[in-house]
Amino acid sequence: MQFNSSIGFLKSVPVVLFATGILFSSCVNDLDTIEKVTYDPTAPDEVTADLHLVYSDSGYTQILLTAKIAETYMVPQHITKLKDGLKVDFYNGKGDIASTLTAQYGEINYSTGIVTVRDSVILRNHRKKRHLETEALFWNQNDSTIYTDKNVIVKTEGKGVTGRGKGIKTTQDFSRYTILEPVGKFDLDED
Repeated sequence: MQFNSSIGFLKSVPVVLFATGILFSSCVNDLDTIEKVTYDPTAPDEVTADLHLVYSDSGYTQILLTAKIAETYMVPQHITKLKDGLKVDFYNGKGDIASTLTAQYGEINYSTGIVTVRDSVILRNHRKKRHLETEALFWNQNDSTIYTDKNVIVKTEGKGVTGRGKGIKTTQDFSRYTILEPVGKFDLDED
């Protein structure tokens, strides 16, 4: 009886080896095929949730940028798209927040040094208790200026609208500003 059971076992060995060979040969992946299925040329190279980006000088924070979602693209230009809300705090020499820029969307262009923000844009100077409202702003990181050619409204706490027009140029701390094409009557700040 043992002789017959070992013969039965030997007859099943080639079947098992054949099935195993088919199994392993069917698991070979062609990398070109996988890339065609999974590669999306329009997808970001990097995605970050809850981004906190700190610019500092000599150990002191100068700028703190936060965003809910950041998508970085390397081609055709090196840019980062900031989505679902962003906030930029600009610090003064004493380490206090001088001004804050908020928007729903932004783009950092690393080759030009320009940050573009759009949708519900507000730039606030905390010491002077004034803020700027517009639909889009451009922040030039190279010379620390902020500007736009869109309609703007400047409001000062306790005074209401203190400036209105088309286009503005200001410092990133929003301590001084020039409305390029003022419109209507408004109160001027004494300083």
